[in-house]
Amino acid sequence: MATQESPVPINHVGVEAYTISTDGPESDGTLEWDSTTLVLVHINAGGMSGIGYTYAGIATAALIREKLAPLLHGCDAMAINARWLDMVRAIRNVGRAGICSMAISAVDNALWDLKAKLLNVSLAALLGATRQSIPVYGSGGFTSYSLDRLREQLGGWAASGMRMAKMKIGREPGQDLARVKAAREAIGSNVQLFVDANGAYTRKQALAFAQEFAQSGVAWFEEPVSSDDLAGLHLLRNRAPGGMAISAGEYGYDLPYFQRMLEAQAVDVLQADATRCAGITGFLSAAALCEAYGVPLSSHCAPALHLPLCCAVRPAVHLEYFYDHARIEQMLFDGAAVPDNGKLAPDPSRPGLGIEFKRQDARCYEV
Repeated sequence: MATQESPVPINHVGVEAYTISTDGPESDGTLEWDSTTLVLVHINAGGMSGIGYTYAGIATAALIREKLAPLLHGCDAMAINARWLDMVRAIRNVGRAGICSMAISAVDNALWDLKAKLLNVSLAALLGATRQSIPVYGSGGFTSYSLDRLREQLGGWAASGMRMAKMKIGREPGQDLARVKAAREAIGSNVQLFVDANGAYTRKQALAFAQEFAQSGVAWFEEPVSSDDLAGLHLLRNRAPGGMAISAGEYGYDLPYFQRMLEAQAVDVLQADATRCAGITGFLSAAALCEAYGVPLSSHCAPALHLPLCCAVRPAVHLEYFYDHARIEQMLFDGAAVPDNGKLAPDPSRPGLGIEFKRQDARCYEV
């Protein structure tokens, strides 16, 4: 077992990509898709192997292989901040946001998993647990779904004990009120209903819908306008009905993005994604910003990865149990937790992230 003071040289960095088809057509307010690509990194040092991942394009794997992996060989696996800075400096002329940040995320996540395993502790324990479990909200309700499937999915989450459920809106605005009403009927009156427009509405559309959605008890309105429209988000935050939180942040790739959003008073709850915002290291920084600005934090997607983080950082209020990613993580990771009465809890007996990749099961999806 390593100690935090002893250097542990990295002797191998591997990366693969896997593309998994969805179980049916999926869409939101601004995008359609039929598959998801998982980019997986594994880093070996001190007789242990850490894994990290991101949900991104195949080009992300190539960038890791060609640009980031060579930086790590022989370096101390325990010095994660130094490795993070090395990677950020190396991509200066390639571009910080987008693919580069997602590539750094996958590597950084693997380094944190590896460090916890070398110390033989869970990642939540390594980060310093604030809570033993975190509430989750079921997330799906795609605009491609029929009303029957929408009711079945959200109603199923409510029946399982989840106290929050989120659906997609915005692709066909004329149908949104009926879909929201159907979702409310399916989940009953004791479950919070969240909606996500993925930036599909104009400001005035979003304002009008916010008033209408309030009649169905919508408690969370995510990206009512583009997340780049900070003035529009600020407008919605000020004028939305009481009890309706405005949220955004999933496209944050670096700390200045989150700072601008918070300075603009654009959101009631900030979202951050450790598969995009330069990894767990970036997520921890976003959490510190939230605490400084007095704004709650919620994680975006990738529930298995965010579970120990949301149990550690103080501003976290809940975790997104996104249907696509939860399905993939249950398929391909041993140890991926399943919600119990609306909450996820990490297993303290499993070191690191608490998950292991089922390579044999994943082979058929490898790109």
